[in-house]
Amino acid sequence: MGEFSKVERTGPGGRILEVTLSRPEVHNALHAAANEELGRVFDEFEADPELWVAIVTGAGDKAFCAGNDLKVTAAGGKLAFSKGGFGGLTARYDCVKPIVAAVNGVAMGGGFEIVLACDIVVASERAVFALPEPRVGLAALAGGIHRLPRQIGTKHAMGMLITGRRVAADEGARLGFVNEVVPHAELMSAARRWAEQILECAPLSVRASKQAAYAGLDAPSLREAVEGRYDQMAAMMKSEDWVEGPRAFAEKRKPSWKGR
Repeated sequence: MGEFSKVERTGPGGRILEVTLSRPEVHNALHAAANEELGRVFDEFEADPELWVAIVTGAGDKAFCAGNDLKVTAAGGKLAFSKGGFGGLTARYDCVKPIVAAVNGVAMGGGFEIVLACDIVVASERAVFALPEPRVGLAALAGGIHRLPRQIGTKHAMGMLITGRRVAADEGARLGFVNEVVPHAELMSAARRWAEQILECAPLSVRASKQAAYAGLDAPSLREAVEGRYDQMAAMMKSEDWVEGPRAFAEKRKPSWKGR
């Protein structure tokens, strides 16, 4: 457990890392020290071969993360991110392990940018999303300006980016940045269900799929995306799991993934 976060290994084989942003007294808003701590948490997640999936959520029932701690900034505190970006995640472009956001309440500004940096988003029916930075003379500089149009299309994104308006969980699902909306009490069980479904798949296949999907979005054409070279694909094809999957299917049994 850190000063500004709680970390726990859960799930089958302890393969899931649950990370809870823990500054509930300020709606889990983050300052420089919290960002640095979370950067270390996700560095360790990436480096640990026994961890295959992460879930990130917020402490309490009101907020996932209210974004940057503006009171600290206004008092002269520096606005600093770790090398992984806001919350240790928004600049973690090369992370090939999947990350699930379990959004338990307000996700504003940098908090919403953390959500957008995750691969799967499960939202409580109480969740609310916004990039309100223009309302306080700022802009969503931790990736929100660029991730949101890529995820929901330009017009829908501009409708949020240049108004700062709030979007409820159900609308987030309709727009396409939320995968599932659940009753508040079922949030973590739903997020764990998604994580455990990922664990049913070969971890190197999951990582190869994630890497290729995101990298392919930056390719000039579909053909170049399909024909691109991805190191996680190469690792998958050389792995024990590449043999184990078809063998388990042929033998009508559950595969035993090694992640190597």
